[in-house]
Amino acid sequence: MTTPVWTPALLGTVVDGGRLRCDLCPHLCELAPGEVGECAVRRNNDGALETATFAASVQHDDAIERKPFYHVLPGSRVHTLGAPGCSFRCNYCINHRLSQYGRTPDVPWTASPVDVAAVVDGAAAAGASIGLSYAEPGLAPELTLALAERAAPVGVPILWKSNGFLTPPAIDLVAPHLFAVNIDVKAPDDRSHARLTGAPVGPVLDAIERFRAAGVWVEVCTPLIPGVSDTAAAQAAIARRIAAIDPEIPWHLLRFTPDFRMRRHPPTQPADLLAAATIGYENELAFVYVERALGADYRNSRCRECGSVLIERGIWSTITSSVADGRCAFCDASVPGRWVAPGVRR
Repeated sequence: MTTPVWTPALLGTVVDGGRLRCDLCPHLCELAPGEVGECAVRRNNDGALETATFAASVQHDDAIERKPFYHVLPGSRVHTLGAPGCSFRCNYCINHRLSQYGRTPDVPWTASPVDVAAVVDGAAAAGASIGLSYAEPGLAPELTLALAERAAPVGVPILWKSNGFLTPPAIDLVAPHLFAVNIDVKAPDDRSHARLTGAPVGPVLDAIERFRAAGVWVEVCTPLIPGVSDTAAAQAAIARRIAAIDPEIPWHLLRFTPDFRMRRHPPTQPADLLAAATIGYENELAFVYVERALGADYRNSRCRECGSVLIERGIWSTITSSVADGRCAFCDASVPGRWVAPGVRR
């Protein structure tokens, strides 16, 4: 078992008497010297805000479709990093052995400091993006900015798979450096979201709007969690809220898998995923996806104008793409997404 390496953190405000407020997420933890935040990876060290997230427990290469991103660089690869810690405490979390560090006694610290140069240079050589995922990348703005500083000149995109629970200053800090973000909307209202995660959903929806306003491509995931998001009413409410922001935001419906403290609940049935996808379309969402359970029709992307299959996908791969320069190859209609990686800066 290793121990965290603490480094200087951004987004802290001195309150009084040596106390600091962490302004990274809407928990806005006020920390006395020696205290750690709700996330367990940011602390007040004698009046200095520090983070343990300039680190990773997991590093591996994967298909971009697994994040999932369906309207971002189809067929490309992502070098993904994940560090312990999360601002949520979801009882169903399949990554609880990483995310619930500091809350669950049997979750050890497993991360080591990240070699930024090695990560970026490796991704550039492989033609891959860099992704932060598995726990909560929003807790690692310092690492994100360090990666982006080296990645931007060589055209390596930075991606997040996030819970979106961030303050406006935090979003404004990282958004100029992110190519795309996939954000979970787990529940339709503050009450059910707080019961599941310990936090309201309002800031998550605000984050989707703010990232999009900053020019970051956003996709949304909703796991069909028993008692939270598995009813038609909950799904319709979530779909309406996404559509109110932008009906072209891709909505990924995820099967609930029994894990952590919700092992006795059954997994989501295909018929329930189909019903939820229908609800998404009925509420004016243009792109609704289900990764595996409903077959290729619910993985493929179709042109909104001519109905042609634009992107044919395997379970975690792109088989063919008929998107050229962001347009349908059959009718020349615009296709929303990020289809070309950022250029190399010279």
